[in-house]
Amino acid sequence: MTTSEINELSATERPTARPRRPRGPRLSLGRQTGAVLALIVVCVYLAATQSVFMTWGNITNIVASNSVVLVLAVGATFVIISGGIDLSAASVTSACGMALGLALEHGAPFIVALIVPLILGLVIGFVNGLLISWVKMSFLVVTLAAMSIYSSASLVTNAGSTISVYGTRGFNPLYDFVNDRVGGIPYIMVFDVALVLLAGGVLRYTPFGRSLFAVGSNSEAARINGVNVAGIVLSVYVLAGFTAGIASLIQTSRLTGASPDVDPTQIMTVIAAVLIGGTAYSGGEGGVLGTAIGVLFLGVIANGLTLSQVSAFWQGCVNGAILLLAVAITTARDRGWFQRWLRVKDPVPAAALSPSPR
Repeated sequence: MTTSEINELSATERPTARPRRPRGPRLSLGRQTGAVLALIVVCVYLAATQSVFMTWGNITNIVASNSVVLVLAVGATFVIISGGIDLSAASVTSACGMALGLALEHGAPFIVALIVPLILGLVIGFVNGLLISWVKMSFLVVTLAAMSIYSSASLVTNAGSTISVYGTRGFNPLYDFVNDRVGGIPYIMVFDVALVLLAGGVLRYTPFGRSLFAVGSNSEAARINGVNVAGIVLSVYVLAGFTAGIASLIQTSRLTGASPDVDPTQIMTVIAAVLIGGTAYSGGEGGVLGTAIGVLFLGVIANGLTLSQVSAFWQGCVNGAILLLAVAITTARDRGWFQRWLRVKDPVPAAALSPSPR
């Protein structure tokens, strides 16, 4: 028997390979999907149980009371996308607010009072970014130290007392901007929308935004491809400091005073909003629109607790539980668990799965 005959005989006796089971289409879940659905569910429930919830006055109150968190969360979004975190945002906001209070107390005009906290925020952000990007210190160590330093500095500034700025020379324009309305729409709401659109446009359409995502995804690969990694990291912490300066203007205007006290839950709320909005805690993925949804969701939860006459002491517990749930959902999504659970399987005939007869 020749070799060709042997090969032909062997081929006829080998069973035909079993066809692969076709995979059904997978359901795609966006990072903001969970937050949007949760927000809708909570809003529907509160609208059904609390008659005040859907009134325009309550809606504008939710937006105004969460504007400081939104501004800080926008800066935190850039930092977290880069793969870092800034624990000092609330303390820097307080320190910038005290600087604003001192400027107004000493008769500074509006423009000077406006510039002082912004410059201080930029300087603090630059120092933090320099230590992290060039000195290569851990962002946790740097921002934790900054949180302690600027929290203490705020208390030392005026011996732990609030600086009342109501009626001072440069305060009225700030107060009017934060508290007044045009056509029934608060100026601060217009500002919030503009800020989200601007920051979202920077992330999506600029080389800086693309480089930021590259650094967060893989900093070494980004460096090899010509991205100035240290410069990007420095920039995001400078931006975080600048947003803290803006937040101090809003916070001082709402309180009509510069308070040295740092809200212990504020930084957790900021980070929770960013993560709930779908920004990956490991960096490289996220967006400002999702962050805005996260801020709104937490704001609606806080408002719902107040309307339901639930003690405010529960708010931190609720926010912490929501944060854990959001991170768990993100982890499940990244590992493909949802796709495996929700995969739509096409029926396959039994005959197609059985081996061919010899």
